[in-house]
Amino acid sequence: MSKVIEVNNVSFSYGSEPIFSKVGFSVYKGDFVAIIGANGAGKSTLLKLLLGELAPTSGSIHLLNQDIHHFKDWPKIGYVPQNGFSANVNFPATAEEIVKANLFSQIGFLRFPKKEHMEKTKHSLELVDMAAYSNRLIGNLSGGQQQRVLLARVLVNDPEVMLLDEPTTGIDAAAVQSLYQLLTRLNRETGLTIVMVTHDIGRASSYVSKTLCLEEGSLVKLDRDQINDELSHKHKHPMKNRLQQIQGGEDNHGDF
Repeated sequence: MSKVIEVNNVSFSYGSEPIFSKVGFSVYKGDFVAIIGANGAGKSTLLKLLLGELAPTSGSIHLLNQDIHHFKDWPKIGYVPQNGFSANVNFPATAEEIVKANLFSQIGFLRFPKKEHMEKTKHSLELVDMAAYSNRLIGNLSGGQQQRVLLARVLVNDPEVMLLDEPTTGIDAAAVQSLYQLLTRLNRETGLTIVMVTHDIGRASSYVSKTLCLEEGSLVKLDRDQINDELSHKHKHPMKNRLQQIQGGEDNHGDF
């Protein structure tokens, strides 16, 4: 199975404040990965590094076997931000227009979309069960429905990897479960590789294939027992002793 993301010995600091040190992990084609950790641990920062928005202090990142410094295939990397439409509830665009706008590079400036572009837009909305809402204004949709439109907006470019930053923030419990079921279906049926930052370890653990924990400057893989321990002891991190061992010299940058 081929690697689509490879992070080796990556460290990052904001000025003189270190966020994490010598972090390493691999994501393989078809993985569904959750990255968890306390607020301020650097989860969103890690996503920004994967998106090339920030540069690591040291170490290397490869996407689709290319060094991120020279990476050109960004349409193959989809990104769904946290609360993507929260500040734009009155934005005068329909679900269809939001999705179609992400085909700008294919349609061209001041040009009309062709039949193929309309078909791709429709197909993407169908993938997320939002075709029936294609003509609804984005601000008139629920939080869960808006999140599905954001997913469709990414899917319209046929990405190989999707990165999501706290996709369940601001949506109700029923919509959260529905979203996880949708992501699982996309992962299994289309082979889409998904990397998701989330605080919702309770629900996410039932769906993802791999859980990585970013805490105290290090990153480790959690197994099922450790996840159960985390859920049972919310105020005591189950990886504390393991992290102390890692920071004391054990290898923490192998393939997960």
